Amino acid sequence: MSATLIDGKAIAAHVRAEVAKEVEIFTAQSGRAPGLATVLVGADPASAVYVGGKQRACLEVGMVPFDRRLPAQATFEEVAEELENLGAEKAVSGILLQLPVPHHLDGPALTALIPAEKDVDGLTPVNAGLLSLGRPGLRPCTPAGVMELLSHTGATLEGAEAVVVGRSNLFGKPMAQLLLAENATVTVCHSRTRSLREVCSRADILIAAVGRARLIERDFVKPGAVVIDVGMNRLTPEQAGNKSGLVGDVHFAAVSEVASAITPVPGGVGPMTIAFLLRNTLQAARYQAELESLFAEVNGEGLL
Repeated sequence: MSATLIDGKAIAAHVRAEVAKEVEIFTAQSGRAPGLATVLVGADPASAVYVGGKQRACLEVGMVPFDRRLPAQATFEEVAEELENLGAEKAVSGILLQLPVPHHLDGPALTALIPAEKDVDGLTPVNAGLLSLGRPGLRPCTPAGVMELLSHTGATLEGAEAVVVGRSNLFGKPMAQLLLAENATVTVCHSRTRSLREVCSRADILIAAVGRARLIERDFVKPGAVVIDVGMNRLTPEQAGNKSGLVGDVHFAAVSEVASAITPVPGGVGPMTIAFLLRNTLQAARYQAELESLFAEVNGEGLL
């Protein structure tokens, strides 16, 4: 068996093109383009690259980027004030605090300060709670992107056995919740899981997100399973066997021989994250416009 390659670049490009069309319509109707604010604390090179990519993506779909940068020594109170100011700014539809923040800051506590309606990363306690309850809300970008990839494979999620390797708040937990919402039977594995190979080999849908290069080998995978590799690990080009030196948590060459479909690294899940960040920003802008319209209507009737 030779697995079908799940082309995240192509699927993400389609999502972004759809968002661009919808942004044009929204802007014409509301008179204001959606705005995405990114907040970067410190000068970590990788984080700076990620933020730059998000800023460029905004411009490509007709959104307005707001770039806020604070020094690495910024205090909790200074970052909190920046988030509060952005939360009050009407032109800002979505706010993203680039993680990780410097060690002296509490990232989750700062993230919780972002208004839920502007939480385009879907990580505040409010949006996490809405996801857990199956209520509408802004969903974390990478898990939402994975759901889109799965839909393109034609995989049946209802009744399927899905295994998520990784239990982080950023990905593993929300990924499991999204799969449960589609009536999959979900197992979440982690560093204390016994017989990881055996558990993974039962999965119809296997999703790896632990940050360990090529952890998932051929004998971890049930023949015909759909495999989603969320990992991103940098080896030397010689170790990786490719020019970029990037590999995932799945041993791509070996697993491709038994899986029915698989994502590559790079070019699989990664492009979907920014695509769904843009989609979330548009969703947030629409919601805020609805609230503004409602308040204006109520005020016009003299009820406030």
